[in-house]
Amino acid sequence: MLDGVNLSSQALQRWRWAAWAWLLVVLAVAVHQWRFWAQPHITTDVMALLPQDPQDSALSRASQHWSAQASRQVVVVLGSADWAHTRAAAAAWRQALPADAGLREQPLADVQALSRQVAFYAPWRDRLLTTAQRLELQHLTPAQGADRAMAGLMQPGGSGRLTDWAADPLGLWAAWWSARAGDVQARQRDGEAHLHREDLDWLVMVYESDRAATQLDGERRLAQALERAAIAAQAQTPDLKVLRGGVPLHAEAAAAQAHGEVNTIGWGSLAAVMGLMWLAFRSLKPLALTAASLLIGVAVATSMTILCFGEIHLVTLIFGSSLIGVAEDYGIHYFSARQAQPRVPSPRLMHSLLPGLLLALATSVLGYLVLGLAPFPGLRQMAVFSATGLVATFITAWAWFPGLDRGAAPRATALATRVAASLPHWPRWRATKVGWGAAVLMLAVLGAGALTLRAQDDLRQLQSGAPERLQEQRQLSSLLGLPSPLQWFLVTGASAEQVLQREEALTRRLAGLVRQGRLQGWRAVSDWLPSVAQQQADGALTGALEAAVVAELGRRLGEPLQRSVMASGPLTLDVWWASEASRPARSMWLGEVGGEMASVVMLRGAFGPADLPLLSAAADGLPGVRWVDRTADTSALLARYRMTMGYLLVLGHVVVGAALLWRFGRSAWRAWLPTVLATGLTLSGLAFLGQPLQLFHVLALLLLLGVGIDYGVFLLEHPDDGGAWLAVIVGALSTALSFGLLGLSALPALRAFGVTVLSGLAWVLLLAPLMRLSLVSPPAHSSIARTNL
Repeated sequence: MLDGVNLSSQALQRWRWAAWAWLLVVLAVAVHQWRFWAQPHITTDVMALLPQDPQDSALSRASQHWSAQASRQVVVVLGSADWAHTRAAAAAWRQALPADAGLREQPLADVQALSRQVAFYAPWRDRLLTTAQRLELQHLTPAQGADRAMAGLMQPGGSGRLTDWAADPLGLWAAWWSARAGDVQARQRDGEAHLHREDLDWLVMVYESDRAATQLDGERRLAQALERAAIAAQAQTPDLKVLRGGVPLHAEAAAAQAHGEVNTIGWGSLAAVMGLMWLAFRSLKPLALTAASLLIGVAVATSMTILCFGEIHLVTLIFGSSLIGVAEDYGIHYFSARQAQPRVPSPRLMHSLLPGLLLALATSVLGYLVLGLAPFPGLRQMAVFSATGLVATFITAWAWFPGLDRGAAPRATALATRVAASLPHWPRWRATKVGWGAAVLMLAVLGAGALTLRAQDDLRQLQSGAPERLQEQRQLSSLLGLPSPLQWFLVTGASAEQVLQREEALTRRLAGLVRQGRLQGWRAVSDWLPSVAQQQADGALTGALEAAVVAELGRRLGEPLQRSVMASGPLTLDVWWASEASRPARSMWLGEVGGEMASVVMLRGAFGPADLPLLSAAADGLPGVRWVDRTADTSALLARYRMTMGYLLVLGHVVVGAALLWRFGRSAWRAWLPTVLATGLTLSGLAFLGQPLQLFHVLALLLLLGVGIDYGVFLLEHPDDGGAWLAVIVGALSTALSFGLLGLSALPALRAFGVTVLSGLAWVLLLAPLMRLSLVSPPAHSSIARTNL
C-alpha cells in the first residue's frame, strides 16, 4: 500500500497494518453513527451543562427530578373579557391543533377524584389545620365557637361544607381544603380550568408532548402547530390573548437554533478550509483527503462522546463544529511539505513531519483536555469531543495519506509561492533600540489592560432564546403562580418526621412574608401531610375545643350531641403515599438521598431581587433547611472556576514552556513567547473594549495555549522554510475563521469563546514569525534531517 524509500520493510508493514486497522475502526464508527442519528439522544437542558456537587446529592436529585417532570409539559392559556368567548376560542384551538403535533391534553381532576381525596382525609380531619386556624382556635372560647357554629347552621347552602354540620361544627374542614386549593390557581368552570385575572377570564390547557424536541432538522413543528391553533382561536375571538410555555417549546427552539449554527459553523468552517486549500494547492486531491480526515474526526468525536456520556449536548455539537478549523492543520502541513518537496516519497515525508505533528497534536489535545478539568459536564463533553476528534483526524492523515497520495505532488500555485517567499521579508525582533522600544510599549499596553480588566460571572452566558418567548414564559408563570425553578428551599433530616417538622418551622416563617405581601405563597409536603407531632398538637387542640362546643350546642338546642369519631392514630407517610391524595405533593418529596430523607418547599408567584435576601433569611437558624438560589449559586460557581482555570492557564504556560525547553533548549522562548504575549494582548483588548472577563474567555485562552504554540513550534522546527510558513498561514486562517464563526452563535458563552480565540490567533500569527531563528541551514534538531525509522 505504501511506496517507501529509505524505510525498512518492517516499518512499512507496520504502517500497512495500521492503515487497515484504522479502516475497521472507521467502519465501526460509521455503523454507530447510522444507528445514533436514526434516533438521536441529544439534550438541550442548560442545567445539564453545570456541575453537580457530589457531596450534595439531594440538590442534584431535586434538579434532575424537576427537569424530568417538566421536560414534556406544555401549558397554554387563553384569555378574553368574556368567558363564553374564551370557551369558543378554546374550541377553535382544539379543532385547529394538528393531530400529528404529538400533544395530549391532560384531563382535569374530576369530581369523583376530589370526593375520594376528601373521603381519604376525613378520618384525620381534626388533625388538619392551617396556620391561621391554629392561631384562631387558641383564643376561641366554647361560647364563641358555639355562636359561630349556630351562624353556620343558619346560612343557606351549608356554607360550602364538605361534611354535615354536626360532624364539623366550626367549619374547619372546608377552610383547610380551601387553603389546599390555593396551591392551584385555576378552578373548574363548565368542565374547564378557569382563572380570572387582570379583568380577563382565562382558560388553562395542559398538554404532554410524546416526542423529543431535539431533532436536528431545523424544523419547529411544535411551535408551528401551536401557532396554527392560535391563529384559529384568535379568528374566533379577535381580542384573545394567548400565552404558551414549557420546556418542549424552549428545547425545540434550541434544537432549531443549533441546526442553523451547526450548519453555519460546521459547513462554513469546512468551506473556509477547502477554499483556502484550493487557493494554496489548486488540486482536488488535498481537498478530498483533508475533507475525509475532518469528517472522520467529527464522526469519531461524536461516537466517543456518546459512548462516554450516554448522550450529547447541543452546545457540544455547536462547539465541536469549530474543531474543523484546528484539525485541518495535519492535512495542510502534509500537503504544504509535499508541494515544497515533490521528490520526497510520501512515507518518508510523513515520517519527517511526524515529530512536529506529534508535538502539535499533544499541545492541542492538552489544550482541549484542560477544559475537562472543570467539573462542568458540558465542558467535559466538549473536551472529549475535541480531543478525540483531533486524534482521529491525525491518525487518518498519518495512516492513510501516504498510501492514498499517489502520483505527482500538488504544483506550486502563484499564491503558495508568494506566501512561501514572504517569510524572509518578515521582520525579526532584535535587541536594538527599536526592538526594546517595541517591547516597552507592549508591556505598557499589557499593564494598562491588567489594571482596567474587570470580571463578571452570570448564568445568562449559558442561556439563549428569543426575548419574546422568555417574556411570555414569565407572564405565564406569574399568571398561574407557578413555582420558581431557580429558587426553593431544600429540607433534609434523619427521618421523614424530622423533615416534616423542619418544613413546618420554615412555613411558619414564610407565612409572615405572605402577610407582608413579599411572597404569594408556597407549596410544601407538610401542608398535605403534617408531622405526627403537629397532628397530635392539632388533634389535642380541636378535640378539647370541639367537645366543649358540641356540649354547648347541645345545651342550646336542647338535645344531646356527640362529637364525630376520628382516627385513633396519626396519618403516616406510607398510608398517605399509597393513596391518590398524595399526588398534588409527590413531586416535592425526594425520599431517601445520601442516607437522609429530603424534600423541597417551592415558592409560588413572582418575587423580585429585593425579596431574595428576605427569603434566604427565612432559613437562617433552622437546622436542615437550606435556601437554594440556582442563579446566584451558578454565578458564584462560574466565578470560582474562572479563578481556578486562570491559575491553571498560568501553570499550563509554565508546563508548555518546560516541554519546549526540553525540546529546543535556549531557543524555546521563540516558540513560547508569541502565545504568552497573545494571551496578554487579548485580555487587554477585552479591558479596552469594556468587556468583562468571563470563565469562557479563560477557557478560550487555555485552548489558545494548545493551538497557538503549534505555530511557534512549526516555525522553530522548520526555520526559514517557505512550506512550513505556508502551512502556518493557511492553518491559522482556517482556525481563525472556524472559531470566528462561533462568534455568530446565539449562546453568549460560545460567542465569547470564539471571539477570544480569533483575537488570540491573530496576535500569535503576527508575533510568531517575529521570534523565529535566523539560520542559513536547518538546525540539528530539525525533523527533516531524520529520515530513517
